Amino acid sequence: MKVKGFTLLELMIVVAIVAILAAVALPSYQQHVVRAARLQAQAELLDLASLQEKIFLNSNAYAASVTTAYNGTSAGGLGRTSGATNDGRYTLALNITAPSQTYVLTATPTSGGTQVGDGNISISESGQRLWGSASW
Repeated sequence: MKVKGFTLLELMIVVAIVAILAAVALPSYQQHVVRAARLQAQAELLDLASLQEKIFLNSNAYAASVTTAYNGTSAGGLGRTSGATNDGRYTLALNITAPSQTYVLTATPTSGGTQVGDGNISISESGQRLWGSASW
């Protein structure tokens, strides 16, 4: 009589192979998730910078708030009621220098999230783009 099935040794070998593959794949996947969220935040900053330029054309000044409703003038804001990126991984801040002729939009990783330690992302009215201290 022939017994069908797996031996304990064969099962342990399969489990070991799966564990090794997971140990290699998981860090790579996590890095991909962080990179994708950073690229998404950069795209959102570019969209907000574009809105700022439209506002400047209408008002000869930039909007001073990320969270105030957008109305196309410097009296309004950029219309992000949550004050965060769409995925919630970054908090958005706007630094205006008087008399509203320059700005820096900054995305800061949300505490406790996957982006912690990835660095701040910023863009200014002059087009300077920074990720931490490096250009992006």
